[in-house]
Amino acid sequence: MSSASAIGLSEGCLAAVQHLREQREVNTAVLRLADAGDLVVADLEGNLTHDELVQGLPADEPRLVVHELSFASPEGMRRNELVLILWMPPPAEEQEEAYTAGYTALKEHLADVHVHLTARRADQLGYRRLVALAG
Repeated sequence: MSSASAIGLSEGCLAAVQHLREQREVNTAVLRLADAGDLVVADLEGNLTHDELVQGLPADEPRLVVHELSFASPEGMRRNELVLILWMPPPAEEQEEAYTAGYTALKEHLADVHVHLTARRADQLGYRRLVALAG
């Protein structure tokens, strides 16, 4: 994988993101690269709490995550923001270039998502940190 153009978004990936946007019972799409390494595919769609999301990420495999973060603004208003996460635990760093290309393709597809982050450890996905990024 030498460039982001080498990574495509599968129909399943696009459908998972669409479900996240349209269906209340889906707030998280966990995505991975297909075995061939040239296509982002859906791994899981669900309604996960923040804790379930963080605990469910594999300790030794990367993932791409689109998650609807629910929180209250400082003024007390309920807010929901989509967050795009590149989960890249240290044991998976040999896959970082390919997953970064997939992450870039997703960022281009999700141009209206403004919160992007790379996390290498679970503590980098702390709820308060994500809320601060979503502002």
